Amino acid sequence: LFFFLSALLPPPPPPPHGNPVKYIKRLTLPQGLNPVEPFIPVARITDMLLKPGEPFDYNGQRLRYPDIRLVYWCGGNTFHHHQDLNRLVEAWQRPETIIVHEPWWNPQARHADIVLPATTVLERNDIGTAPADPMVFAMARAIPPVGESRNDYDIFSGVADRLGFKDGFTEGRSEKDWLSHLYDTLRGEFIRDGVELPPFDAFWSAGHITLPTEGEEKVLLGGFREDPTAHPLPTPSGRIEIFSETIASFGYDDCPGHPAWIEPAEWLGGEKAARFPLHLISNQPATRLHSQYDPGAVSMDSKVQDREPLLIHPATAATRGIEDSAVVRVYNDRGACLAGARLTENISPDVVVLATGAWFDPEEPGGRERHGNPNVLTLDKGTSRLAQGPVSQTALVEVQAFEGELPEVRAFTSPDLVQRTG
Repeated sequence: LFFFLSALLPPPPPPPHGNPVKYIKRLTLPQGLNPVEPFIPVARITDMLLKPGEPFDYNGQRLRYPDIRLVYWCGGNTFHHHQDLNRLVEAWQRPETIIVHEPWWNPQARHADIVLPATTVLERNDIGTAPADPMVFAMARAIPPVGESRNDYDIFSGVADRLGFKDGFTEGRSEKDWLSHLYDTLRGEFIRDGVELPPFDAFWSAGHITLPTEGEEKVLLGGFREDPTAHPLPTPSGRIEIFSETIASFGYDDCPGHPAWIEPAEWLGGEKAARFPLHLISNQPATRLHSQYDPGAVSMDSKVQDREPLLIHPATAATRGIEDSAVVRVYNDRGACLAGARLTENISPDVVVLATGAWFDPEEPGGRERHGNPNVLTLDKGTSRLAQGPVSQTALVEVQAFEGELPEVRAFTSPDLVQRTG
């Protein structure tokens, strides 16, 4: 079982500088102990599904990929953020069952066996807070749940009921009961510090409160700058290190214990550039949040012939017979996608830019992508055996003018549904 639930990850550590002047207590859900010890770096999910039982290195450890039979995904969209999506599509066929919570028929839902309709933020009650912000917001739902959708808590409560441990999961509390309980717990901590906060009902009616802060504004590494001996860094020497004995002891040829030039898997100075002479940058989009709101008006207004715009230098376009607003085919050995050319002199002639977030829309599994999702082109390889992070900006491509009948983008078209009977 591979369970991905971004909402239940532990809170981040307090910020080292800037706002707030003091780390602010915040509302957090109680964290149980995960009985499953094996883990993987999240960027290695495709390798995990394709290579069950095989070993891999990570941060000085020799680990093995588990054999995953069921994927339960709540929060995030792997068919947006992961690299080499055609390879992920292949890996996604390995588990016996894939379950997701989703409000939308996005690519994550389309690649699931079971889709449990979840509410949006407008259809559920919640509390908004962050460790770097003294404001706490009462997020009262604006409308009732649409159709058969439920909030994530109610879905999990129903699953827990079927599995026989509902009482242990819910502790007898509803959604609103939990919000009140979490708020009252936070309020109690402040009261013990001599600070009075309004009761939950008053907070909910007011819509927000401002938590008190005190102390001097923090400066990043301020103590270390003033007195390195009294305020050492969390390194073996207590100082800034350009050599790590710990990392060097791992013996990784792709990550020595000191700064070094290591040739990327793909770059304009490598052999592959003879076939794919353009470096692809897949930046964050200006018209949406990751892949969220891609069907929205702002994102849709930026499309070129219904496709994500590809920024390309006029000289690069001219040698390929590409005009502004033309549909182009962007491709390499991993895949191909269609995008809309936008000519600009603001980038280098040997670079093209295709923002992330266009909903994944392949013509068929492993086939040409119609909408302009750059992750059919990116490389799915770990940064090193130390970190095993993504290398999405290490990708070479070629671009050509598209010829032939232009396929319809179906990213926002609902799949064919069969009405339930009985």
